[in-house]
Amino acid sequence: MIKYRITFADENRSLQVEAGKTVLQTQIDAGLTPDAFCGGKGKCGKCKVVIDGKEVLACQTVIDRDMTVYTGQQKTEQAQILAEGSQAQLAFLPGDLPGDLDNPLLGAVDIGSTSVVAYLMDGKTGELLGTRSALNPQRQFGADVVNRCSYALTNGAEILSGCIRNTINTLFRELARELGRVSEEIVRIVMVGNSCMHHLFLEISTKNLALAPYTPEVTEALELRAADYDLHVHPWAQLWWLPNIGGFVGADTVGCLVASDLDTCEEMTLLVDIGTNGELVLGNRDGIISCSTAAGPAFEGAKITCGMRGSVGAIDHISLENGEFRIHVIGDGEATGICGSGLLDGAACLLKAGKIDETGRMEETCYFTDRVYLNQRDIRELQLAKAAIAAGIQILCQRKGIRPADIQRVLIAGAFGNYLDPASACAIGMLPPELAGKITSVGNAAGEGARMAALNRGQFERSKVLAEKAEFVELALDPDFQDVYVDEMEFPEEYA
Repeated sequence: MIKYRITFADENRSLQVEAGKTVLQTQIDAGLTPDAFCGGKGKCGKCKVVIDGKEVLACQTVIDRDMTVYTGQQKTEQAQILAEGSQAQLAFLPGDLPGDLDNPLLGAVDIGSTSVVAYLMDGKTGELLGTRSALNPQRQFGADVVNRCSYALTNGAEILSGCIRNTINTLFRELARELGRVSEEIVRIVMVGNSCMHHLFLEISTKNLALAPYTPEVTEALELRAADYDLHVHPWAQLWWLPNIGGFVGADTVGCLVASDLDTCEEMTLLVDIGTNGELVLGNRDGIISCSTAAGPAFEGAKITCGMRGSVGAIDHISLENGEFRIHVIGDGEATGICGSGLLDGAACLLKAGKIDETGRMEETCYFTDRVYLNQRDIRELQLAKAAIAAGIQILCQRKGIRPADIQRVLIAGAFGNYLDPASACAIGMLPPELAGKITSVGNAAGEGARMAALNRGQFERSKVLAEKAEFVELALDPDFQDVYVDEMEFPEEYA
């Protein structure tokens, strides 16, 4: 078999590669984590690299000679990853801990589709000792969960479970080292993630998650042994997973419920966690109803011409002042793209300026800088994404027998929700305009819930009750969803 030498100049890494492989596969083999939002199908255009001075798609470029590849890959630590939650206070009652360490450590992990956040706590006092995060390496197999499920079915789940376990091991090793400790002192880890992240980590078949009605194989809370999942912690360390609810409403949503008081409050509350999937929960102490809606990866920058995740160089906010656009760039340098919160602001500003009508039709491509712009296709992608969230809210309200105006408070969880401007979300109709002024960001509530369960055995038990109480609605089976979805693609007339 003919082999060629491939050199990744930006990463200072070289390897011998068999002819016929793609550059994207070679990046993965080299231990890099390239962006391949479409799973290497040549559709998203996000795996661009430079070879011989020409920009090409890594997934469509076959190795047929020695090559020097310039990836221009942003460093992981430059991405904006949200770790902080609401800092809820609770009693430190961990229950029985394995091992006989005098000063054990506890861990918690939030496995998001885009990022992974690890928390390290003192096993004697419950004190938070450190937090560390990284981009989810599974993004090289697809931005959305359905692509990843399909990849696992076709190629096996081992490579997806392996890369996420390696990332978690690295995060805990680095956290412990900063404290002069070792990760083998961790005696309990509590994890959360959506149903797909849950199944891929545990190597549970994703067959039923890849097709409607998207039923997870396992929903109950799990108490496992960490060593059985190649986690480099104490040999007898516990690995707990919070339960899934249904569909893609997984343990991360249950974590959000643990960290909030939604099930005990009197106010009608909407909890929204927006990512490639939007998880929605509506209710109060009289009952909880939930659903997930496929917003797609537009909010993560995929399928948007100049889209990128929220990292250095991304336009994250746009305002309209005296008829001119004012932009804010992460890192305060030159703009190289636009992230999800900037996309929302940009569309809201274009509506306000009359450059988009209520149907989403644009007069012309809008440039925010010489190289960053939104075009008609971008607006259509945004409409598809925002309509999914808006339609999910409408269906939950119908099931509850209320109007959106009857919702008394809105809790926005997750990184995207933390950085978006609620006014823009309402202006484009992603959230009902009636909810403006009722919206609060609760940060990484999923990670907060995992921490709480690690620190207090009672909270882990409570998670089981919350999952059982939360009624799940499969939108794909709702007879009204498609009509509502189409209606919600338009922008609110009062803003257009």
